[in-house]
Amino acid sequence: MNGHEDTPAAVSVDTFSERVVARVARGARFCGLFASADSGGNRLTAVLAEGNSLRSEVTVVPDTTEGFPTLSTELPSASWYEREIHDLFGLKPLDNASLDPLVLPLKAGSKYPCPGSGEPASPIEIDPTPSRTRLLGEGVFTIPYGPVRSGVFESVEYVVETPGEDIPYVVPRVFYKHRGIEARFDGTSVDDGVLVAERYEGVASVAHAIAYCTAIETIAGVEVKEAANFVRIVHAELERIVNHLESVVRNTEAAGQAVAYARLTLHKERLQRLRARLCGSRFGRSVVVPGGVTGPPRLDSNTLLAGLDGIEKDIRSDLSLLMSTPSFIDRLRATGVIPPDLARQHGAVGPVGRGSGQVEDVRFTRPYSGYQLLGHQLIEPRIDGDALARQRVRLDEIAGAFHLVRQAIDRLSELAVDDADWRVPVELANGESISGKSISGEAIGWAEAPQGELLYLVTVDDGVLKRVKPRSASFHNLALFSAAFPKEVLTDFAFIEASFGVSIAGVAG
Repeated sequence: MNGHEDTPAAVSVDTFSERVVARVARGARFCGLFASADSGGNRLTAVLAEGNSLRSEVTVVPDTTEGFPTLSTELPSASWYEREIHDLFGLKPLDNASLDPLVLPLKAGSKYPCPGSGEPASPIEIDPTPSRTRLLGEGVFTIPYGPVRSGVFESVEYVVETPGEDIPYVVPRVFYKHRGIEARFDGTSVDDGVLVAERYEGVASVAHAIAYCTAIETIAGVEVKEAANFVRIVHAELERIVNHLESVVRNTEAAGQAVAYARLTLHKERLQRLRARLCGSRFGRSVVVPGGVTGPPRLDSNTLLAGLDGIEKDIRSDLSLLMSTPSFIDRLRATGVIPPDLARQHGAVGPVGRGSGQVEDVRFTRPYSGYQLLGHQLIEPRIDGDALARQRVRLDEIAGAFHLVRQAIDRLSELAVDDADWRVPVELANGESISGKSISGEAIGWAEAPQGELLYLVTVDDGVLKRVKPRSASFHNLALFSAAFPKEVLTDFAFIEASFGVSIAGVAG
């Protein structure tokens, strides 16, 4: 796998934060901060994108140390990562004044078994204390919106603080959805790990499987064959279209566009049924595996292309009508603005980032799984930063995804394929076949999920998963959600939430 350096040597705790901040100051994009249990302490890995490559900074925080110097005073985008680490590992980022629980509000004295530590699961006690309020004064309301709402929504509570109509503060509380899924990877075989990855963020099952498997393939020194890569692309791009349609559907529902809502929901369902015919799963599961895919598509290319042609034609027609409807456009324009400077400072990814002037799409800036073999260009970003800009990005990506699917199908039909091309054996770098039993090492895999850049930090010891840390785009982007509200009113909430298109499962873990 190109684009990622070998794991660097650990630096001292005192210099770790300084080095990360300095690299960001020189133009690197902060991608995430991850913790792993280590002998005598906990290892911190900061991942940064520099050009077309990923770079890491690593330190080990000894058990005898209270914590580590916070990154968030200089890099606000690190705050949620530090809160998650504090929840799951008990590591305190020193001088971080915003350590409200994020994914797991534990009572004092209750300890979570750190992911990757090998500790057995033990009972934990949850702290039910309501979150602190930030807005005080006469006539101020605190509205707990969720975690259970009407309709099909994931469990999340948005604590809305308002003096009436304006919304100065919105605080997402995602821990209702926390499933402890990172710990489910621990001790699992490499092959079974993909089953857990597919269920980390169900709406992006294919992207998670690809990111996980590319990390495994990097560790093993495996090159996936072209045929398998093209099958991966077909499933990944169909997943992208479905997700972007869902965001548009939510916007039409909020705007009361009943006809558009019904028709676009129908088209999404048609796509899901086509995906089921293609592989047996509406979510594209059990296709991507370490070393390739489980087999060829179940539909021949002519049948698949004919199905796609009809669906794309109808989607294009209905989206054209929707985007020429003034009453719909007016609800999105200037709603939920994320200024380009803020998006750049935070390192926003996916449609949220590209709706605010950010260019990067790792399918093309850091290509993987055969994307470099297909002709395509980066989607031109929008600079308005509002819900309308994010929707326009999604519409462009829908058109691009259909184009990529057709290219992948055409390239697949040109290949003379045998059984070995679907899945190559996972081997050590020296070529010794290990049947999944002896592989060891660490690597980062990635994919451009529908929500944006997805990362997987994977550590394998003797064929068994020691630590797997997914970082979804939803986690990275939802930290910006509150920034979209200071000038908005309550009736805009649904549009902002739909335009972000995040998966709470991918945030809560």
